[in-house]
Amino acid sequence: MEIWVDADACPKVIKEILFRAAERARVSLILVANQPLRTPSSPFVKAVRVSGGFDAADNTIARQLQPGDLVITADIPLAAQVIERGGHVLDPRGEFYTKDNIRERLAVRNLLQELRSGGVDVGGPSSLTRSERHAFANQLDRFLTKYGSA
Repeated sequence: MEIWVDADACPKVIKEILFRAAERARVSLILVANQPLRTPSSPFVKAVRVSGGFDAADNTIARQLQPGDLVITADIPLAAQVIERGGHVLDPRGEFYTKDNIRERLAVRNLLQELRSGGVDVGGPSSLTRSERHAFANQLDRFLTKYGSA
């Protein structure tokens, strides 16, 4: 099992939680981005830089993940691809996307995208709260306890 991170939009505080968790659980953590990333020196942490093309990081993750891998992303279309391929998806706010909730998330995302393209200001995501950071860390710990290194 590996942990893949859609790292371009992943908050720094979430990356820090992931770095510590990878060391503690001795699990491979792969951050994928189209810009250089700072990562700690660790045999468990790797950064992969992809071209700057549209969805290049998402496509790399979707192509390389294996069933059972965990992907950290807030990108709903990527989450849907990961679930379809047998992976697990955890949002940086601490919510797992599943077969049961991903269709609804895609529908809401598509509706908001239509509203935006029609000129409606629907706002963006709020700042990450302390409780969301704790929720993320707790969900990650539960996942690693259940599926972590053998």
